[in-house]
This record gives sequence, C-alpha cells and structure tokens, in this order.
Amino acid sequence: MELKKISYKLTVCKVADISAVDTNADFYFIGKTDEEISLVCRTEDTPPLAIERDDGWRGFRIRGILDFSLIGILSKISGILAEHKIGIFAVSTYNTDYILVKEENFERALSVLNSEGYSVV
Repeated sequence: MELKKISYKLTVCKVADISAVDTNADFYFIGKTDEEISLVCRTEDTPPLAIERDDGWRGFRIRGILDFSLIGILSKISGILAEHKIGIFAVSTYNTDYILVKEENFERALSVLNSEGYSVV
C-alpha cells in the first residue's frame, strides 16, 4: 500500500462557527456534531479566533480511492504506530484516510511504516 506525505504543517482546532473557516483554502477538514465544530487545516490557515488549537501536526494519506468493503486498513496502520508509541489523529474522507502524527514523530512514523512494507512517496 502506498502512503503520500502531506508537505505542510497542520493544526487541529475547535471553532465556534463554520463561517470562521476559509473555505477557499486548498486543504481543510470540518467535523461538526451537536457538541463542537472541529477543523483540521494548514497551520497558516487556522482561524484567528479558534476556541482551542493544537499545532505541530504532520500527515500522510493512503493513496488511491479506498473501497468501503476494505476492512482494517486504518486499524493496521494505527496498530503499527501504537506498537512504536506514536499517537495518531485520523481523518477519513469519502475517498481515503488521512493519518496525522505530531511533527516530532513524523519521520519515525514513516520509517516504521516503510519497514512494515508500506511505500512512502
């Protein structure tokens, strides 16, 4: 399986209102529930009035479009990283999964996954 590095730094934050999000940005993910609005975005695109924010994330995605019948892909990756004491923040879209790790663990995470047979581009 091939993993594609995301070249920029990311921030995970909470916002009070979706209107605070720059929807013209080329990368963001919004999750809205009855309790909160969460945002993953490039660090430089973080809304100035974010309620809470956690900077210092880097990420990669599983390349290609994943069929919904595929089982255990995210579980396998997260298990490998957990064995190496690397925490993740996962985001899924219709097409694929994105795995974020803290910046200080990024290269080690990719190295570990590479040693487990994942191709990293």
